[in-house]
Amino acid sequence: MSIRAKITVGAATACALALLAGPASAAAAPGAPGIGDPYYPNSGNGGYDVSHYDIRLNYQPSNDTLSGTTTILAKATQDLSRFNLDFLLKVKTVRVNNRVASFTQDGGELVVDPKGTLAKGSDVTVVVTYDDKPSTKSVDGYTAWKKTSTGALAIDEPDIAPWWYPSNNHPTDKATFDVSVAVPDGVEVISNGRLTGTTKQINGWTRWNWRSTKPQNTYSTFVSIGQFEVRQSTSPSGLPVVNAYAEGLGEFDGAAKASVERTPEIIDFEDDFFGPYPFEAQGGVVTGGIGFALENQTRPNYDTAFFRRGTNTYVVAHELAHQWFGDSVSVHGWKDIWLNEGFASYAEWLWSEHVGEGTAQENSDFTYELYPADSAFWDVLPGDPGAANQFDGAVYDRGALTLHALRSAVGDHAFFTTLRKWTQKHQYGDASIDQFISLAEQVSGQQLDDLFTTWLFTKGKPATAPGAEAAVAAKKAPTAEPKSRQKIKETHELLANGER
Repeated sequence: MSIRAKITVGAATACALALLAGPASAAAAPGAPGIGDPYYPNSGNGGYDVSHYDIRLNYQPSNDTLSGTTTILAKATQDLSRFNLDFLLKVKTVRVNNRVASFTQDGGELVVDPKGTLAKGSDVTVVVTYDDKPSTKSVDGYTAWKKTSTGALAIDEPDIAPWWYPSNNHPTDKATFDVSVAVPDGVEVISNGRLTGTTKQINGWTRWNWRSTKPQNTYSTFVSIGQFEVRQSTSPSGLPVVNAYAEGLGEFDGAAKASVERTPEIIDFEDDFFGPYPFEAQGGVVTGGIGFALENQTRPNYDTAFFRRGTNTYVVAHELAHQWFGDSVSVHGWKDIWLNEGFASYAEWLWSEHVGEGTAQENSDFTYELYPADSAFWDVLPGDPGAANQFDGAVYDRGALTLHALRSAVGDHAFFTTLRKWTQKHQYGDASIDQFISLAEQVSGQQLDDLFTTWLFTKGKPATAPGAEAAVAAKKAPTAEPKSRQKIKETHELLANGER
């Protein structure tokens, strides 16, 4: 999930990495100025693939100063004369394969000239040192870095990386991560993956070290810095669980913990439908100041607002479903966002049925009836909503309706087989809506173009609700509000109200 913010690429072109091989050859050229995403054409950079980021930083909360080094391991996919990284902070030095490189910065692009050819297929090490105040950086008037009274939150979608580490900032280029941040004693740092340890430093600071061993996209890589109560345990499946709760949650404290502490239980429930949990750790972070929840890999972050009316396991079920749909299998392009949000929203309906607060059919019936035919809700196309509507409520609710229509058409066996095959086939990679439709047709043996065209790509309210025949046979009142609906509605309003 996420918000607005898009890095605007400057005049400098984006390029790729590779081994220095002396003077530039005639074949060497800059890489593409972006990966080519139709919503954000300049997002990411062409010409190289990153395998690992080592982010080693120091952060001073009192003045919002972030300094340190990011080391990038990559492989060139073409002969390159220079390359780009997406980054906003002030850079001090850049080295490529241990040699000093020249660089320029413009419009959120760090353009690196290695002073030689980077040969196709070669391994490259890029070391970037920097020192700046992230909260002073903005794109089109928006700052994704969130300064708090006790620290800062690097959490957002589709863009957060450029505010704290240089990267190839697009979901199609995943990597493993080591994130190490030193802060004054008494301040906590939470990130993805496993906590490999903390180290006391002689200057009265403590270094927190986190490691992600499975491929991870850039926007789901985060740090939450501040005053936290950190709880560590082990899940029934043997995975480390780290939950963190901002100090001073006040009246939200009990409800937040009663929801997020159930993370292993909810994961165990969801992997029955989606396949084995794909990552090496579990957990969650609750804090104020973000205004949304986000599916950061292994450790979603939740704003306190989700717990203002008591426990809310629906938002936990939603964000944890993203561990499969969005994190393990990422969008190939941002227009494929339905593959994230529609699926996570449907997981809420499955959880609702599991806890006895409304079946998936009842939630589908109620959602279909909730929006009249003349509602603007039906004008947003989940299959291609446009950049401005990526996180519109229709992507969530109409997206979930699409999945229930598919389930009703092909039956439970084919439907859940499709979900499990999807997460297995594309694990740790990325995929598109067209690929999902193809798989659903292959598994079910049915031609499904009409169904997906109607629910994903056609404006207007479909004439028939998903599973209408089943609802009539069961004599269900389509306007009966499931007990879960208020929590789900509230969750989706917070997720899709523009504050992501």
